[in-house]
Amino acid sequence: MLILNKLFRLIISFFFIATVSFTIIRLIPGDPVINLLGERGATAERMAELKHYYGLDQPILKQFSIFVGNAIQGDFGESTVSHQPVISEFRVLLPATVELAFFALLWASVVGLCLGILAAMKRNSIWDYGAVTISTIGFAMPIFWWALLGIFFFSVQLQWLPVSGRIDVEYDIPFKTGFFLIDTWFSEAGFAAFRSAVVHLILPAFILGTIPLALITRITRSAFIDVEKEDYIRTARAKGLSHFKIIFKHILKNAMPQVVTAIGLSLGQLLTGAIITETLFSWPGLGRWLIKSIEARDYPVVQAGVFYSMCVIAITNILVDMLVEKLNPKMRASK
Repeated sequence: MLILNKLFRLIISFFFIATVSFTIIRLIPGDPVINLLGERGATAERMAELKHYYGLDQPILKQFSIFVGNAIQGDFGESTVSHQPVISEFRVLLPATVELAFFALLWASVVGLCLGILAAMKRNSIWDYGAVTISTIGFAMPIFWWALLGIFFFSVQLQWLPVSGRIDVEYDIPFKTGFFLIDTWFSEAGFAAFRSAVVHLILPAFILGTIPLALITRITRSAFIDVEKEDYIRTARAKGLSHFKIIFKHILKNAMPQVVTAIGLSLGQLLTGAIITETLFSWPGLGRWLIKSIEARDYPVVQAGVFYSMCVIAITNILVDMLVEKLNPKMRASK
């Protein structure tokens, strides 16, 4: 029954995502055919020909039904700009975004968990106020401002980190997995290329992880404080258990469901922030691809980009719910 419930939620999410991804691009002013041909080349005959080719002369409901049917098969047609299959471009660009988002979420989770625990254990101290201040600033400051500050200090002033790209132009790395840290490590260029890929990754991953860091820190702190008030924690202290054992065996274990939820929710913020981060750092991923496609009114690419991004969030939320149920004995008992 539980599996059927999850499956039903996933199907409903799929049709909602399909509707949003199909509709959102059509709400943007502009005609993709005129944008493709240019005002001077947009003759009536040529416009009619292209609209028929891309199916834009069909009734809107017909277009939507075709889109849903093709989306189920993973077929989003070809880009109106590059004339390449959308799925092929997606597969090439996906590893760049995944690599960036993974390391952004990794450092945000580790640091956020440590700051949250420190703030909870040192309540009303300078450590607590410092962690709360950091998380508040992380929520309040736009990610593009963090990116500009990071570029100014670390790239322009200190010249420690590169401004853009995934690797120095002198390295020609063959596309195998698409993950540069893996491809460079096994390439003929060796450690020098790997080091270049790491250096290029540091700043955008750091900037992208600032918003999830704030969320994870605050929720970890709140979860630890709530668990610490429970009777079994007072019993553990009365038994003379060490402070270290109480924190990591009892408090952390019971606070993990809320922490895992925070990390799962951060994925949506990462995908949103990746659009801005990839654009500012010229990172060749899905976010930058989506922005360029919106500017060009490239319907197939925008539909695919929005659709896949929302599907990743929906599937991740369901997986996080299942993981939280496994971690939380009360939720398991209620099932």
